[in-house]
Amino acid sequence: MSAESLLPVPAECDIDPERRTWLLATGAMGAAAVTAVAVPLVSSFAPSERAKALGAAVSMDPLTVAPGEIKTVEWRGQPVWVMRRTPDMLAALEHVEGLADPASEVKQQPPYATNPHRSIKPELLVAVGICTHLGCSPVNLPQGTTNTSVPADWKGGFFCPCHGSTFDLAGRVFKNKPAPTNLVVPPHQYLADGTLLIGEDGSGAT
Repeated sequence: MSAESLLPVPAECDIDPERRTWLLATGAMGAAAVTAVAVPLVSSFAPSERAKALGAAVSMDPLTVAPGEIKTVEWRGQPVWVMRRTPDMLAALEHVEGLADPASEVKQQPPYATNPHRSIKPELLVAVGICTHLGCSPVNLPQGTTNTSVPADWKGGFFCPCHGSTFDLAGRVFKNKPAPTNLVVPPHQYLADGTLLIGEDGSGAT
């Protein structure tokens, strides 16, 4: 038997009281530190409210949009235009020439918006307000504008000041412009009470 095995094993009561207090305090602080680190770590796995909002459908009251006016709604971090077109604007859409894709054959819109006005309700255009060239923000130029960047017979539409792309009042791009396709029409639907829901169309599309 070794000499070490003959040494008495210190009992808990043999520990110095000051050392015991120090050990307990250190252990408590360590446990608190682990908890403090663990809580933010676990929380980081839960999606933030903003992240959830960016992926969710958004609604608005189209009756708040006056004739000829555009209101912008944010959906998935993108500006979505809601424009109430007047009867004159709709009539102008029937006589637009020089469009690159007048029949909207390139699928930049849901099937129910593949028509001359590119919308469910003819008077209401719902389109993502981002140029399909490099993601700039076009501006609305009404008929009769003095802006020399559009032709004198301009019937109204959208102009991208970054690189000169032009779109008609249905978001269709004109020929020989940098933008390769028409503006995007997002999934949307009108609920029973007339509310416009952007981001869902009732068919499961998002």
